[in-house]
Amino acid sequence: MSIEQVEALRDREEQRGVPPERQFLAGFSQGGAITLALVARRKRPLAGAIALSTYLPIAHGLPAELGSAATGIPLFMGHGAMDPVVPHGLGLMSRATLTQLGFRIEWQSYPMPHSVCADEIRHISDWIGPRLV
Repeated sequence: MSIEQVEALRDREEQRGVPPERQFLAGFSQGGAITLALVARRKRPLAGAIALSTYLPIAHGLPAELGSAATGIPLFMGHGAMDPVVPHGLGLMSRATLTQLGFRIEWQSYPMPHSVCADEIRHISDWIGPRLV
């Protein structure tokens, strides 16, 4: 249901004149899992997606569900190396799965728990900038 709600919001922005190629999806923790699941199934492009301190919830069934535009969507993933909620290793496994399927991922690890830090925000800003041109 969450994926459908996010997709409805994204569709509404498209109806307002923002084409998918100018839209980003972003999420932290469970929101990041929704972002990854949605992006993995995309049949149309997006400007990019940001998934922070999260994991890929559909890793086992993904090859069968992979959308035709999914691997062309740039992806930024950041994760705390000391995350007690979503272990860093789970984020790394998700990155490996997505990379094996052909996703272009910029990955960053940070010396933090389940949170966001200033370096991560700066890296996201640097990553988004060129994709907005």
